Amino acid sequence: MVDWNLAVATATRLVRPGPDVGRDEARAVVAELRRHAKAAEEHVRAYTRMLPDGAHGNTDTPVLVVDRTGWIKANVAGFRELLTPLLGKMQERRSGTPGGAVLGAVGGKVTGVELGMLLSFLASRILGQYETFAPVTRDLPGAPEGGGRLLLVAPNIVHVERELGVSPHDFRLWVCLHEETHRTQFTAVPWLRDHLQSEIQAFLAATDVDPGTFLERLREAAQALAGGRPEAEEGDPSPSLVELVQTPEQRDILGRLTAVMSLLEGHADFVMDGVGPQVVPSVAEIREKFQQRRARGASRLDLALRKLLGLDAKLRQYRDGERFVRAVVDQVGMDGFNRVWTSPNTLPTKSEIAAPADWIARVHRRTDS
Repeated sequence: MVDWNLAVATATRLVRPGPDVGRDEARAVVAELRRHAKAAEEHVRAYTRMLPDGAHGNTDTPVLVVDRTGWIKANVAGFRELLTPLLGKMQERRSGTPGGAVLGAVGGKVTGVELGMLLSFLASRILGQYETFAPVTRDLPGAPEGGGRLLLVAPNIVHVERELGVSPHDFRLWVCLHEETHRTQFTAVPWLRDHLQSEIQAFLAATDVDPGTFLERLREAAQALAGGRPEAEEGDPSPSLVELVQTPEQRDILGRLTAVMSLLEGHADFVMDGVGPQVVPSVAEIREKFQQRRARGASRLDLALRKLLGLDAKLRQYRDGERFVRAVVDQVGMDGFNRVWTSPNTLPTKSEIAAPADWIARVHRRTDS
C-alpha cells in the first residue's frame, strides 16, 4: 500500500533547504539546544510538580537534535508502525480484487511519492516533537523499545528565530520548554502512552475505508502541494485526512483523542509561558511575535493543506487546551490540576475542554467526597 523507502527518498529530495548556517555555527546551535533541553527538564519538573515514575517506565528518554531529513526519517518510521494494522486491512481487501497484486505494487509507489511530498512540506515547519511511539531504527537510534524520544529540528528553530528577529538564546530555550513538557507528561504518567496507543489502534481497527477513497484523499493533498488542484479558501468544508471517519465508534474515539491532545498541547503552552518569565527574559516579545506569526497564517496553498491535513485543528488544540489548563489552575491550583493525570477516567472530555468548571465539578467532587 505504501512504499516507505520511496516516501523517505521523495521527501528528502523535495524538502526545502534550511537556513544558511556555517559548520561552526551549526555545531554551536546543536550544543546549545542540548544544553537547553537539559535545563528545561529541571524547570518543567519544578513548575509542574511532575516527576518521572521510575517504577513504571523509562525516565531517561533521549533528546536528539536533527535536521529536516532526520525528522522525515523518524516520522516515516512512526507512521509505518502506527498504520500497519490499517494498511494490512486495506491490503487484504485489495488482494481479493482482480489485478489486486499489480495494483498494490504500483499503488505503493504512487502513495510513497505522495506521502513523501506531504512530509517534505511539513519537515520545514516543525520546531520540535516528542515521538511517543518511536521505534528503534538504524537511522535514528536512541529510543528503547516501547519508549519515546524528543526531536528538536535545528534548522527550523534557526529559521523561525531569524524570521521573528528575537534572541536566539531565549527562543531556543522557549521551544525546549514546550517540548520538554511533553516528555515530562509521558515519563511522569506511566499509563498515558499505553492509553493513547490503545485508542489509536482501536480507531484504526474500526476503520472501514475503501483503499481507493483513502489513497484519493492522500492524492488530493499531494496535488494541492504541487499546485495541481484549485487552492481552497479558508473555511473550505472539504474534510481532512483524519475526518475519514465511517462509524459512530470512531467518532467517539476521535472525540476522546482530540480532548487528550488538546490537554497535552495546551499544558505545554501553559508551562512554556509560566516558566518563561523566570528563565527567558524576552518571553513576552517572543510570545507576541510567535502568535502574530500564527495569526498571519500563510498562503492560500498553506491554508488548503492545513485544512486537508487537520493542522488547523491542531492550532485550535493549542488555544483551547491552554485555556482549559489556565482556568483549572486558577481555580484549584497546580496540585488540583494534576489530578488530571490520575487515570484515563480523570482526563477531560471534549466538552469539558470547553467548559473547565464541568471537569472540576466532576473530578474534584468525586475525589473529595
